[in-house]
Amino acid sequence: MTIAEQYETGLEPLEVVDAELVEDDAAPGAGTVAVHDPAAAVLQALDTDAKQYLEDIRPKKTRDGYARDWEIWGEFHDWLAEQKGSRLPLSTVTVGTFVAFVVYLDQVVEAPPTTIERRITGVTSEARRRGFTVPKEVTVAARRALKPLRLDKERQKRGRGQAASLSPADLRAMAEAPHERKPLPTARSRRVYRVPELARLRDQALNALKVAVAGRNEEMSLLDDCDISAVDEGLMVSVPSVKGRPARKDPVTYGEHRSTCPVRCWQAYRDAKLAAGADPDGPAFLPVDQWGHHGTQRLSPDGVGRALARSAEYAGLTGRRITGHSARRTLVTLGIKNGKRVDKLRKQGGWSANSPVFWEYVDDGSAFEDAPTEGIGL
Repeated sequence: MTIAEQYETGLEPLEVVDAELVEDDAAPGAGTVAVHDPAAAVLQALDTDAKQYLEDIRPKKTRDGYARDWEIWGEFHDWLAEQKGSRLPLSTVTVGTFVAFVVYLDQVVEAPPTTIERRITGVTSEARRRGFTVPKEVTVAARRALKPLRLDKERQKRGRGQAASLSPADLRAMAEAPHERKPLPTARSRRVYRVPELARLRDQALNALKVAVAGRNEEMSLLDDCDISAVDEGLMVSVPSVKGRPARKDPVTYGEHRSTCPVRCWQAYRDAKLAAGADPDGPAFLPVDQWGHHGTQRLSPDGVGRALARSAEYAGLTGRRITGHSARRTLVTLGIKNGKRVDKLRKQGGWSANSPVFWEYVDDGSAFEDAPTEGIGL
């Protein structure tokens, strides 16, 4: 027995590894210790809170719409998996998937171009909210694929079409429509309906003021009496912020005709509703029932849109799509035809400088200005 075996001092066999000796300071990460950064932690917490806050203040209608767009995105992936035999994750937002999404909505779903454009916006927003990357070139490619579809007449017919503009004669016909409305041929009741005076005055004021400020349905719904101030020149209307758009102050002057003058129509309606017991500090526009009694809650955005469309129907304006949005188009087209400044019209309606919709309205209003066929001897 050896001495090593007797005292159990034998060495275990070692594996020899070739290595390069380096100085302590040269080793990666040498001498560094992870240190908690309070400022970074605070910034991260603020970013998280900000994202949640922005999501919380987003209107419910917008949240619901984007959620539905995301469901459609999922349905597209189901269809794509059947076509290709392999399923992609919903987080795969690339030029290829987004252009294929446009083609799917156009050829499979047969959606109108306006709906496809809204789906692109909704999916983009929802994907980013979920932490997925959506490069700019992806949305640019999708809209390039959409552009020729928007110019196709047959595809345009899939949707309801754009809201029509109104002429001054149209607006007067709406305001001066008879109080008594005969039932439609398909109506079950044959009773002649008489419009309550309070409802007639409200619709006159609402429609005239809506055109004057190019008001959105939501904006007109949120107006309070205190937002409409009488001044020597007419009215100053403080249009509230809606969906994150900035609030604005719109000047409104007296009109040429009593039935469509926004100033005199508003004064007549306000006097009538206050005489009927309305709160002088309450909503500007209130619902009115068939017996002429006004409610206490403000007129809803849908109610604002229906008021204008209903007035057009009572005036016999058929064959065109007249909706609540017609008021916004009307201000621009009439303003351009009468030489109003483009920047003032844009400011009055709260359009952004690069709004394609606004410039489309401008083009409509100037279509016959120096027309190619004018004065050429035809």
